[in-house]
Amino acid sequence: MTDYILAIDQGTTSTRAIVFDHSGSIVSTGQLEHEQIFPKAGWVEHNPKEIWDNTREVIGQALSKANITRHNIKAVGITNQRETAVVWDKNTGEPVYNAIVWQDTRTQEIVDRFAADGGVDRFKDTVGLPLSTYFAGTKIVWILENVEGARERAEAGDLLFGTTDSWVTWNLTGGVDGGVHITDVTNASRTLFLNLETLEWDDDILAVFNVPKSMLPEVKSSSETYGLVHDSSLLREVPVAGILGDQQAATFGQAAFDKGEAKNTYGTGNFLIFNTGTDIVKSENGLLTTIGYKLGDGETHYALEGSIAVTGSLIQWLRDNLGIISSAPEVEALADTVDDNGGAYFVPAFSGLFAPHWRSDARGALVGLTRYVNKGHIARAAIEAIAFQTREVLDAVNADSGVPLTELKVDGGASANDRLMQFQADILDVPVVRPVVAETTALGAAYAAGLAVGFWSTLDELRSNWQEDKRWTPSMDDAERERLLRNWKKAVTKTLDWVDEDTQ
Repeated sequence: MTDYILAIDQGTTSTRAIVFDHSGSIVSTGQLEHEQIFPKAGWVEHNPKEIWDNTREVIGQALSKANITRHNIKAVGITNQRETAVVWDKNTGEPVYNAIVWQDTRTQEIVDRFAADGGVDRFKDTVGLPLSTYFAGTKIVWILENVEGARERAEAGDLLFGTTDSWVTWNLTGGVDGGVHITDVTNASRTLFLNLETLEWDDDILAVFNVPKSMLPEVKSSSETYGLVHDSSLLREVPVAGILGDQQAATFGQAAFDKGEAKNTYGTGNFLIFNTGTDIVKSENGLLTTIGYKLGDGETHYALEGSIAVTGSLIQWLRDNLGIISSAPEVEALADTVDDNGGAYFVPAFSGLFAPHWRSDARGALVGLTRYVNKGHIARAAIEAIAFQTREVLDAVNADSGVPLTELKVDGGASANDRLMQFQADILDVPVVRPVVAETTALGAAYAAGLAVGFWSTLDELRSNWQEDKRWTPSMDDAERERLLRNWKKAVTKTLDWVDEDTQ
């Protein structure tokens, strides 16, 4: 009987279950999208119950397509959208409110309140993060302050908080019938509450936020057996043995295990992670200090991260809001109808600007328009915006690390866009490399789980699985690159100072 690892990838737009074999190749996939809920401008929510229902269904899809059963699955790994916050009742399993998504900006007033004493970097030395609407901590505060009865129930010990890894794990291992309430160090490091050195929740910060510690999950490593899948599941009695936040999982799946290695994931947003080894490196250039991974009792590995809020979701916006394409892959063909961007630059600051700017007052702008510009130019400007934002982040990584990257490993859906990848290599002036298995997020979670149960033995074994699929080398002359970057930076300035106190 052939053995496999199953990874659950609970992402921003969909939930997937992927079965991997020992070579790290995909055997089968199940996938379902969930609703994107926008109650107000700047608000983004998901239905946690829909996510859990979809999780169960995609597990069935993946097992059925591979024609296997739970007996073939040695372990389950989980990866997830990291900062999306779920609060639920531990006695009923019912969420008290929709999940508040990482892109949501409703908590700006809470950020301003806490930043009034010490600025946005008030807790950065401890947690590695600035105060921002991005992270889960302010989302918990909003729920406690705005959902009727939530504060009282939380203080009575009845409510639990988790990012979506915790929500899925709790339900998968039994929910109200003994489900384990845990998270791993990578997800914990995105809350604003985790001390990066001790790997424990910081009591002083929790007191400032007025969040009961009883709500928080137990912090575990990224690779160990947390519990067994509940008897009611198709995967009953299979160990849940690996958890990594999506971007750390993608880094792990790229086999970027060592100091100085990096990857860039092209998803709903873009996330560049640079491994700093066992050193906690504090950024001076707008990057986040975060946890890369921790395997069992092994040393903690840290990273610098550049987070970009809107990249792939910009292409979705062209499809769903403007209707100039009917599917995301069409954007490449539309962009190919023109020779350049026609002077148009698209800065997609729909949720403000993340790294390296951290400007919550920014909003999206399409600038440089003339009568000459058509939808092909707009499509091309949207593609180029993804690459320009990545260049800004990579410049910050190079400045912080002092060791310029010589090539960039890429993954995620938009890494299949040849037009984008070539432009990315051109604007970075370094080669861009895509692996054979581009689903590195799910693969990283599978690796973490497989290591915990002995399906794989060493990191070297995982490195040997990595194979190059395609490489793009720079072909743009220096003068053109500098001209494009100059205009991009000018375009960014047009997005700033847009949000006023009375902005809706």
